[in-house]
Amino acid sequence: MAIRYGVQADTRDECMRALTELCERLGARPATPPTDTFGNGWLARAVPADPAAAELDPGQQ
Repeated sequence: MAIRYGVQADTRDECMRALTELCERLGARPATPPTDTFGNGWLARAVPADPAAAELDPGQQ
């Protein structure tokens, strides 16, 4: 299963700041920019920067 991280916020700017912080702290990269398509605030997603590392089983790390 692929790993994805998500942030949700009330405003686009707040969501973008949270996405940037999440990516910096986890070494991830943005996958979906902030969007309000779903109607309950703003949502953005990130994925691990190194996809190969994300596919390792926890026992292999």
